[in-house]
Amino acid sequence: MNRDAMLAQLKEQQIFDIVIIGGGATGLGAAVDAASRGYRTLLIEQYDFGKGTSSRSTKLVHGGVRYLAQGNIKLVKEALRERGWLLKNAPHLTSVQPFIVPVFSWWEKIYYSVGLKMYDLLAGKLSLGNTLILNKKETLAYLPSINPQKLVGGILYYDGQFNDSALCTSLAITAAKHGAVILNYVKATGFIKEKEIITGVELEDTLANDQYAVKAKSVINATGVFTDAILHMDQPTHELLVTPSQGIHLVIDASHFKGNHAMMIPKTDDGRVLFAVPWQHKIVVGTTDTPIHVIDIEPKPLAEEIEFVIEHFNRYTNASITRQDVKTVFVGLRPLVKSNNIGSTALLSRDHTLVVSPSRLVTITGGKWTTYRKMGQDAVDNAIFVSKQTHKNACRTQTLAIGNELEKQRAIESIIKDCPALAELLHPQYPYIKAEVVYATRYEMAITVEDFLARRIRLLFLDAKAAIEMIDLVAVLMANELHKDSNWVLSQKHSFETLAQQYLLT
Repeated sequence: MNRDAMLAQLKEQQIFDIVIIGGGATGLGAAVDAASRGYRTLLIEQYDFGKGTSSRSTKLVHGGVRYLAQGNIKLVKEALRERGWLLKNAPHLTSVQPFIVPVFSWWEKIYYSVGLKMYDLLAGKLSLGNTLILNKKETLAYLPSINPQKLVGGILYYDGQFNDSALCTSLAITAAKHGAVILNYVKATGFIKEKEIITGVELEDTLANDQYAVKAKSVINATGVFTDAILHMDQPTHELLVTPSQGIHLVIDASHFKGNHAMMIPKTDDGRVLFAVPWQHKIVVGTTDTPIHVIDIEPKPLAEEIEFVIEHFNRYTNASITRQDVKTVFVGLRPLVKSNNIGSTALLSRDHTLVVSPSRLVTITGGKWTTYRKMGQDAVDNAIFVSKQTHKNACRTQTLAIGNELEKQRAIESIIKDCPALAELLHPQYPYIKAEVVYATRYEMAITVEDFLARRIRLLFLDAKAAIEMIDLVAVLMANELHKDSNWVLSQKHSFETLAQQYLLT
């Protein structure tokens, strides 16, 4: 997947069956779906793939235990089915994660054991493991860091875990292998219309400041929290569809929460869910659900959110972490579908919504990572229908393999064979090597230092200080691949260090 080659395809082709705006989970899922069916597909992303919400999740592929408590059986059942397919289709990026729900009364033990048994049953043949009821001693063995005060026992259940932005990259590569044109740093600037119907999209390559116009039989808006901006580009009087909220996650060393089992507190003081999840040899702790009014591509944590997560983690464990123990903090925005009758964003539906505008623009929003495949399928089905396109192949994505880890490993080995020095570590405390920078730049469309350190590897989301310490090496390696000069290196170092400071609490 090479950006110059993709731009050449864009210039040559110029007519597409489906143009997708948005390179997060939903847009990339739609691109894989459309391209694998045989439709001429273009996906454009204003920033980098997964730059927004799709790289800032709790790293869980799950049915949604709390949605079961809300009585949304349909959403949970669909998500559990999608969870099972994702784990089968991307085994190199997913895993099964055991969870413990600690309980502090006999009533809680009965209530949560019944709910989680039902959760397991709803998964059917795609179940990841049997739910077990634990006594206090067993719970303490699985969660050695939990605060034993008032603990009665726990419930053991299983969910999925994944690397979100790596999955974005794999989806982009998969779509490209099926013939899609996939481009990051390309922005939709306007629609071309005939008799009020969208027939094309005006584009800008934000790196080169080049302008393009492509013809499109159908356009899908899959821009997450930026959904309304695209709707307003189509129709300035369109009512707002999305109510954004933000959730933060703190990342700490595994020494603060020992063991391989995650902890899920289903209901804190204010009704939120608290997770402590082992991930890439760290612990991800979160999350919050805070309504926001300004949408920013780099949202910032609020002081009260940080204190909420630290205070509740310390309350439920024997830890006494402070801001100084946090290796990084990352913030994601949720594109929740607007409702005038609900005061709290925590209560808004996480189910997805599909809207077809009079211009035939298909908008897909809401949902969550776990159901990205179904969202993509629904968007493509509707795009084909409203544009009256000839049906080609049926949807294939239920069983379609995502990415190719063996192919990637062979490519990295070949890079090292050509230059053995590229086998050297980028940082003494982490396993990443120089060849990975070269690979990401050549084959995964990494364009900036941030693309690599934040999303091709996850170091900014694991240890912001270590990521800053890698800047020099990464910038020089990328400059060599991209044929950039020393001014580019200095600019990249400055911009990434400025960004990374926002992920630090000290």
